[in-house]
Amino acid sequence: MKIRSEKSSGNVFKDLGLPNAEQELLKARLTLQIYSIVKERNLTQVQAAEIRGIKQPHVPLLMRNRSGSFSTERLIEFLAALGNDVEIRVTPSHKERGQVSVIVAA
Repeated sequence: MKIRSEKSSGNVFKDLGLPNAEQELLKARLTLQIYSIVKERNLTQVQAAEIRGIKQPHVPLLMRNRSGSFSTERLIEFLAALGNDVEIRVTPSHKERGQVSVIVAA
């Protein structure tokens, strides 16, 4: 039995043909950082909600990477509220269309 495969573009949302694929990938990467920080600090959902200034029922959505209801700006605000500096840098691209990425400093 042959299994069909395709090389990924590096963006699962684009590979699935979903709209706003770059934006969705960015939100997923930001959400992953929020998740990692909350887990690393062993924060309860209530503590995480208080720090982020959101209602507790929204925390599980975020922790399961259901960031659809949060804007990219809001996710960045969450990272800042969790004690992170967030830097946005714009540089010329060598391609016709630039890309958006999330780089996490060690």
